[in-house]
Formats: sequence, structure tokens, C-alpha cells
Amino acid sequence: MDILTGTALLLVVLALFTLFSYKAPLGMKAMGGLANAACASFLVEAFHYSFFGQVAGIKFLENVGAANGSVGGVASAILVPLALGVSPVYAVLVGLTCLNFKILPGFIAGYLISFVVKFLEKKVPAGLDLIVIIVVAAPLTYFIGDVASPLVNGTLATIGSVLTSASSASPILMGVILGGLITVVATAPLSSMALTAMIGLTGAPMAIGALSVFGSSFMNFVFFSKMKFGSKKDNIAVAIEPLTQADLISANPIPVYVTNFIGGAASGVLIAMMGLVNNSPGTATPIAGFAVMFAYNPAVKVLITAAGCALLSILAGFIGYQIFKNYKITTADVVRGTGNNDIDAA
Repeated sequence: MDILTGTALLLVVLALFTLFSYKAPLGMKAMGGLANAACASFLVEAFHYSFFGQVAGIKFLENVGAANGSVGGVASAILVPLALGVSPVYAVLVGLTCLNFKILPGFIAGYLISFVVKFLEKKVPAGLDLIVIIVVAAPLTYFIGDVASPLVNGTLATIGSVLTSASSASPILMGVILGGLITVVATAPLSSMALTAMIGLTGAPMAIGALSVFGSSFMNFVFFSKMKFGSKKDNIAVAIEPLTQADLISANPIPVYVTNFIGGAASGVLIAMMGLVNNSPGTATPIAGFAVMFAYNPAVKVLITAAGCALLSILAGFIGYQIFKNYKITTADVVRGTGNNDIDAA
């Protein structure tokens, strides 16, 4: 029952992100800012802290990764206002206020306060606007982040319980639930890196998360190429790191999430049956996740499993295309404001 409840909650969260992208004022631009913040914080943390630091033992780079990973809220609260047209000085002012918050509370605070700052910039006489924004916007930003944090953190904790609950079930069920859900989260602004780091996932569950997301690189490249969501650059970018295309994915949630769940579940079952482990939390990312696996498992077993995940994921990409080839999609041109029409995938 807990697994069903947590799964339903995750789907609700993903649906809310999609609804926000479509219906909220400047929602697509805000989601792009959140994706950039996740790359600037969690992606750097995954490489430098988890791989070069904890696995390779380079203390300096471990400190670099820890520094970036600890300020996801700041990055989000800066980059989202910048994406919405707030001046850099005010965006940084807002962002620094979110030092104590994680990335999603920072996103909420940065998004909402952007409209306040832009309003004050218009209404307050030049020369006084800086003082007024310092007095009004900084405390209001902190208040929003402080209110949002318990709800967001509680939601993540509940979703995380799905992953930990599944780890005590059968290998096949664990692989399906963990592989499917973490791979879906990897394509969403929620961030699989953030999720697995926040709940401290280790062992077999983290191995499933890391290599399932690794396999999704091949799947998403095939799927994006066949569906013609964007340019070749977009196809390569989503394969390297799905967060770079979070705005485009949020505009096409059903085909992307369903396809990723199919591929992730298939990979998850394989990884669970192979008995791999990963004791570096937060490494549910394509490149760093694959590299870290060699620190805890025989190299041959890692290579065989990774190759199997890649093949299963490529197959899932083609299956997804067959399912959704006639589905109406929103292309990168429309999402990023360089086009005017949705197209039908052919």
C-alpha cells in the first residue's frame, strides 16, 4: 500500500510540474531556469563530490562538489528570476536569501518574488527601488522559502519511502519500481540526483537508480530523434543530461515519462538480478552514475550490466516511438519561443 501511495504522489508531483509549465505565467521559462540550476548544482556535485572525491579520493574536488551541491536553492532562486527578466543584481539578492533552502523551495521563492520585484521596479522611483527591494523583497523571499520547505521536504520524504520500501521486496518488483520511478524523475526538474541524495539512497537501490538513468541516455536519444522534439543538439543534450531539456520534457510529459518508465523498469530488473551495489548517494545521473559503479563492483559485471541496460533502453526508445508516433507533441521551437505551432510526430 505504501508503494502505491508513494507512486501516486510522485505522479501528482510530476503532473503539477507539467501543469505549471503550461498554465503558470512564464512557466516554461521558469522551468528552464530550474533545470539550469539543477545542472549547476547537482550535476557538479555528482561528478566532483561522488566520483572524483569519494571514489577517486581527490579531496579538493570533493570539496568543489560539496560546495556546488549545497547551494541548489541559491542557484534556483537566482536563475529563475533571471529567466523571468529580473535584473541580475536583484536576482542575486533574492538568491542569496535562499542560502538555507533546497532547490525546490528556492525555485518557488524565486519564481513568486520575481513578479514582486518587477512590479516594484516599475512603481518605485529610480534610486529608491534598490532600498525598497532590499526592505521588502529579501524578507518576503525568505518567508516564502521557509513556508514552502516543510511541504516540499515532506513530499520528497514520502516519495523516498517508495524507494526504500521497494528495496525490501522481490528483486523484480524492486527493479520495476526503482528503475521506472527514478528514470522518470531523472527527466523531471525534481531531479533524480536531488532525490537520491536527499534520502541517502545506497546499496542495490542506488545501483538501480544509477545504471537505469545511464541506460536512459540511449533511450532518450533514440526517442527524441524519432519523435523530432528538437534539433540534433537537443537530442545529444538529453542523452548527456536530461535536466538540460527539462522545459521540453515538461511540455511533452506523457510520451517522455511513459517511455522512460518502460526502459527504466526493464533496466532496473536486470540490475537487481545482477546484484550490483552503489554506496554513493546522489549518483543517479548518466555519466557519473556509470563511473561510480566500478568502485563497488567487479568491472566485468558492471560492463555487462551497463551494456544490457543500454540495449534494453534503446529497445524501449523504439517501443515508445511506436506507441506515440501519432501523438501531438510540442517542439523545442514552440517551447522556447522560436516557433508558433505544435506539430504531429510523423
